[in-house]
Amino acid sequence: MGSKRLRRMTVYTLNLRLFWPLVTCFLTVLLVLHQFVFKAAEDQGNDCSDQGPGAVSLLKYILAFILCYFFIRYCSTQPGSSKRGFYKFPEVHTKSGVSRRDLLDDHYERHVRLSPHVLGHSKAHVAKLVSELVRVGRTDVPPESSLGFRGDFVQVGSSYEEHKVGSPDCFDILVPLRTPRGLKLEAGICADKCGGPPLCTLNTPRKAEWTRRHKAFTETFMHVHNAQSAYRMSPDSVQRWFYTATQRCLAAVRYPFEQRCSLSLSLSEEQQVLLRMTPRSDYVCCHISMGIRLIPAFPLGDGAFLVASQYAQGGEDLWTVYFPKQEQRLLSSLKCRLPSSSCHLKCLQLLKEVRNLGGETLDQQSGADWGSVLSSYALKTAWLRLLYSTPPEAWEGCNLVDRLDDLIRSLKESLQSRALSHLLLGGDNGLLPESIALPKLVKETVPCNMWAEFSEVTLDMVSARLVYSWNHLPRLIRLGRPQRTSLGRGVHCKYIDAE
Repeated sequence: MGSKRLRRMTVYTLNLRLFWPLVTCFLTVLLVLHQFVFKAAEDQGNDCSDQGPGAVSLLKYILAFILCYFFIRYCSTQPGSSKRGFYKFPEVHTKSGVSRRDLLDDHYERHVRLSPHVLGHSKAHVAKLVSELVRVGRTDVPPESSLGFRGDFVQVGSSYEEHKVGSPDCFDILVPLRTPRGLKLEAGICADKCGGPPLCTLNTPRKAEWTRRHKAFTETFMHVHNAQSAYRMSPDSVQRWFYTATQRCLAAVRYPFEQRCSLSLSLSEEQQVLLRMTPRSDYVCCHISMGIRLIPAFPLGDGAFLVASQYAQGGEDLWTVYFPKQEQRLLSSLKCRLPSSSCHLKCLQLLKEVRNLGGETLDQQSGADWGSVLSSYALKTAWLRLLYSTPPEAWEGCNLVDRLDDLIRSLKESLQSRALSHLLLGGDNGLLPESIALPKLVKETVPCNMWAEFSEVTLDMVSARLVYSWNHLPRLIRLGRPQRTSLGRGVHCKYIDAE
């Protein structure tokens, strides 16, 4: 009961915009009253020769000086006095008198910020388990008529890029595959299916002799594409094989890990392989249950990969291009050019939180559209575009609210124009550093609009809802997040509490 009463208490803070004008008016009235009293005393013929005019004049000058001082102090607190450069917005206060920046900082610490301690331990445990898995499944020589693990893995996603929201409980891992000896695959961009990430097909050369000599592999992993004997690699078949191969590898390494945590492997309806690690003891810090999404991938060259697409419909054999190396180089170059106190990662995390809070009260269909349009990759794309089109000093920590407002505005403009260009396939090569190398296939593709598949009604709904969520963020925060301990992780940890 005590905690509930504390939450309902209203916190009052001093509003300087009202305080200084009130002080100025009070002193003005005091000076005028003094003037009237002094004149009335002179009219009545009071003898003031003992005091002399010096004391009265000195008091007037002191009051006038104090009046001017408070007036100048009031003017100096106005937003227009800030130095010129990039635009700074006036400080917005909530009904309780708390500024938007203070509200964002408090919510960030409670529910959004990643604990470096927990993140570091979680990544180490995931890397140890996955490295053992791919080591067991590695094939030193290309297989004759099957697929195989190359023996390494690539860490991708927000947990590794340090802009995940809340707890580091989900990790994405690319597992590169080897193709059979002698099999040549040609990737082709599907220009008519560029609504979202770039989609490709993996084809065999026409009338290839290899497919006729390896019918078992062809029947297991490929589908006939046309009458010219061209075959396409089937993503569903690859995912099923990968799930079975991962099961065998997990059985070989399970024992030493299961003494400290339970492991389970599942294949979802979307044909995604998910490895779940649930701690039995303090082996995993703070008892966080972690999901590891294992993604089979075919190397495309220059650090790019092809993975099974989630956008395929009607049994289409489509693959999505992933750019993990290029995106890592982009983030590394940003870290070098931005100031040490930069708020760019915090800005992206809070943008995701605005997205999460804004979609909580939507119905099922609107919520699905909201999450698809404002996907994490779409938000990261808009964020990277703004980062590379603004001066580095604009991302100082003190400009967090201004940059968040810029991000919301740029997303709104993109939604109204019905287009968000892929950063690596958008034709804006001037934004990217020269060190970013792309595969030849990707360089030759047309600019890709990531929102091409969505209707105008959907984009208008998302645009209006996004602006509403940003303008009413204090209310959404108050209604959408329960109180939690240990910075929103739901657990007590001496390391987190000490941070």
